[in-house]
Amino acid sequence: MTLRNSPLSMLLISFVILILFSQCKDHEVIIDDLPPLTSNEIISQYLDIDLENLDNYANPDYPIHYDENILQNDNAPSINKVTDAGATLGRVLFYDVNLSLNNTVACASCHKQELGFTDDRKLSLGFLGGETGRHSMRLANANFYTGERMFWDKRALDIEDQSTMPIKDHVEMGFDDSAGGIDSLLRKLSQLEYYPILFKEAFGTEIITENGIKMALAQFIRSMVSTGSKFDKGFAQAYNPALPGRGINQPFPNFTQEENMGKQLYFTPPPQGGAGCAGCHNGTTFALAANSQNNGLDADETIIFKSPSLKNIAVTGPYMHDGRFATLEEVVEHYNSGIQMGPTLDNRLRVPTPNGQQPLRLNLSQAEKDALVAFLKTLTDEALLGDEKFSDPFKG
Repeated sequence: MTLRNSPLSMLLISFVILILFSQCKDHEVIIDDLPPLTSNEIISQYLDIDLENLDNYANPDYPIHYDENILQNDNAPSINKVTDAGATLGRVLFYDVNLSLNNTVACASCHKQELGFTDDRKLSLGFLGGETGRHSMRLANANFYTGERMFWDKRALDIEDQSTMPIKDHVEMGFDDSAGGIDSLLRKLSQLEYYPILFKEAFGTEIITENGIKMALAQFIRSMVSTGSKFDKGFAQAYNPALPGRGINQPFPNFTQEENMGKQLYFTPPPQGGAGCAGCHNGTTFALAANSQNNGLDADETIIFKSPSLKNIAVTGPYMHDGRFATLEEVVEHYNSGIQMGPTLDNRLRVPTPNGQQPLRLNLSQAEKDALVAFLKTLTDEALLGDEKFSDPFKG
């Protein structure tokens, strides 16, 4: 009998196999015993976000001229005040192409941070390449608009209501009724492992709802407050609550002579020799006055369009709801000589004449028009245009 075929050799072989098998089983147990990934570890696989050190959205450091007179105009409802976790979720939703039917566009595709959260096209492109119905609106200081409606044509009740309308639009992002509507999107987002975590952080539940999407996007948008422009720095220096306009009519020490001239024209009513822009576009936030009417783009126009804040206007052309004006110079010329009469024309843009009311004509000189443009350029807020907490959070 050879050793190879002996009972002893067979026993040794069996023993070796048993040891190897047990080692494999031990190895499997070690794998099974690894602790699950933490929420932060899961998030970090997809996003440049640290759940334990969220960016500050809820408590911004406002400059002195953003006093109670201004902050009382915040349009956030009591049930949806800005929180760090809520705005963080809104930021992710804002930049996520998964919110479009074919994963090609996000909110940020038409609202680009470097362009003041607007688009440099007259009409933006939707998820299949079709053009949207209106020019993309600037978003900064949307929280200071005190009117009751949003969008150019005021079809949305508020920022919350506005937030999911583009998602459900058949041109913009595609989740209309024919594609299963918002329920189809909710099912899609629930399969992405970062959303249940972010919803839990923001609202205390992993359940993804349209209302949660609305609230988060609205919080992110309301946190886009512009306070870092050359105008803001000048106003902070001139600010004096004891003066008319809190000092806004004083020459700003950081302005050029032309910029101060433009500022004076902006804030002075036409009967006193100014352009009267502040009659509709309030100072400090430059949000539109809630009672503003039609701005006379077309004769006999009956639709009353709402404009966004003028902050960052110099980098957000083209202008108006249809992008008809390519430059700020064209915009200023419209208000100088191009206002058209119509039934909804704002009273501040019409004047009485012996032959009835006529559209306002400012008759500004070229130097005055240039000064107005120079002033409008001081509203550019480079800090907001480059602030990382408003940028794309996705990795890769």
